Amino acid sequence: MSTTRRQPRSRPETLARRREILQAAMEIFGSKGYKNGPLAEIAEQVDMTHAGVLHHFGSKDALLLEVLTYRDETDVQDLIDQHIPGGIELFRHLVRTAFANAQRAGIVQAYAVLSGESVTDGHPARAYFENRYRQLRADVAAAFAEVCAERGVTETALIAHGSASILAVMDGLQVQWLLDPTAVDLGAASEFAIEAIVSAVLAPRPSPLA
Repeated sequence: MSTTRRQPRSRPETLARRREILQAAMEIFGSKGYKNGPLAEIAEQVDMTHAGVLHHFGSKDALLLEVLTYRDETDVQDLIDQHIPGGIELFRHLVRTAFANAQRAGIVQAYAVLSGESVTDGHPARAYFENRYRQLRADVAAAFAEVCAERGVTETALIAHGSASILAVMDGLQVQWLLDPTAVDLGAASEFAIEAIVSAVLAPRPSPLA
């Protein structure tokens, strides 16, 4: 029996094909959600068969997780070591990300739809979003702690609230912007909120609501 094996497709071509599928999946999942976004439609958009898509990713669940990872990579592709910075630069990075997101509605929509769906039991992306928020809260908290130490701020009880609030306000503004982009300036509103939360943590004042 011959042991000759067919040579695999060249790596650059394979990577390019996978990227096409990921971009199509992001569009379909973003517009229809994970459950209602069929693999057949994704395959048709990239001129492939259903089996062809599965050949690259194995399953619809695996494709979904790859889409989310691909989305994350777009946020850090221009950063040193492809990782978010620490300290005050992290907050500046979040502001820049908000302005960048205003130019990529498809990515923002896919994230909003899939993160919303993930709160349901058994959703394949639930663990991903649980881990993502856990890690992001930790990253923001570490940045707050670093800035507090640099500036001699000893009252750090608000760091946990500030970390969760920054993520919440960014995601919430994205939903408002997607629903009515003429009413919400995603970049400017996010910058305002992030600056306000950072100020509240670093220099807390009596509440005006008291």
